[in-house]
Amino acid sequence: MDQGASFSREREKGVPLQLFQPAADMRYDAVMIAQPPRPDASHLAQLGERSREIFRHIVDSYLASGEPVGSRQLSRLLPMTLSPASVRNVMQDLEELGLVYAPHISAGRLPTEIGLRFFVDSLLQIGDVEQDERACIEARVAAASRDHDLEGVLAEATSLLSGLTRVAGVVAVGKSDARLKQIDFVRLEPERVLAILVAEDGSVENRVLPVSRDLPPSALVEAANYLNDRIRGRTLQEARAEIDASRRAAQAELDTLTRRLVEAGLASWGGGAGRQLIVRGQARLLEDLTALDDLERVRLLFADLETKTEVIDLLERAEEGEGVRIFIGSESKLFSLSGSSLIAAPLRDANKRIVGALGVIGPTRLNYARIVPMVEYTARVVTRVVGGG
Repeated sequence: MDQGASFSREREKGVPLQLFQPAADMRYDAVMIAQPPRPDASHLAQLGERSREIFRHIVDSYLASGEPVGSRQLSRLLPMTLSPASVRNVMQDLEELGLVYAPHISAGRLPTEIGLRFFVDSLLQIGDVEQDERACIEARVAAASRDHDLEGVLAEATSLLSGLTRVAGVVAVGKSDARLKQIDFVRLEPERVLAILVAEDGSVENRVLPVSRDLPPSALVEAANYLNDRIRGRTLQEARAEIDASRRAAQAELDTLTRRLVEAGLASWGGGAGRQLIVRGQARLLEDLTALDDLERVRLLFADLETKTEVIDLLERAEEGEGVRIFIGSESKLFSLSGSSLIAAPLRDANKRIVGALGVIGPTRLNYARIVPMVEYTARVVTRVVGGG
């Protein structure tokens, strides 16, 4: 695979070319520090080789251990001869640019989220997927496609990615258009009704609908009976088409309040609810903790993963472009507290239409050089299997 192939450099709208804007309450790892001045992209582009080399070593050390690195240690690691004092001067310059920070006085330096973004966009050298890893990915995805439906293939691919990368794997796709079996309405409060939709495959979805306080109990029964006569054995799309076709008859058959309930019940399953999230390997996030701060960040990340709607929204943003997309820390409001990163790539069907996104979620100190091509390759293999190509 060509190094960097399909590795998208897309930026969020309204954000300067080089870097993402930091949020007003930017959080670097679990440490809240004073907001650094916003870096000037032209200054970053003009960083000399010595500054880039020192910055690269700071990031590499952070990605490997999560620990700050000091000037004395850096002076021993650098390929050029520099005194610790000279290294400290460069580190100060990098700090003024907002690329690194000191977690406390007299400590070494860690990269900020802005620094990580600069590293990923400008300095990261993308590796390649090892031949044995390629063979493993292809064999397991192919086996899953023979034994399981699409959901099974995606679950296997997610577990596979989690195992290879040692972090949590995630995937979001559109739900299959299952055949419907039954719908019921249950009144919760005078102005709130619970709509319960049961599919023939046994899946159940619930939606809370606003209703008029004047809606009589008989209207709930009438609306459910009307819908059940028309949706059984049909997909949601077919059921909606059937009811749209008989709308005039429905106007005569149902009173106004009941008709609104019917329409609301159908509409509640027609929007963003048709997304499915699969998460595998959360426990792997507990395997490489170096400090209590790491444990706290993982705890917060677990809470993030429970917020499935926002995870799906973030994965949908990864569907917007070609290749792999990377979201670091507070670039996403989802990870503003946990300081996590998402690496994801789009999935396509046989018609090259994007149908979902596959990726991994973990701490910001991911091994980006290894994981980026791993996600990209796995997404390509799944796309090939799912798309029949």
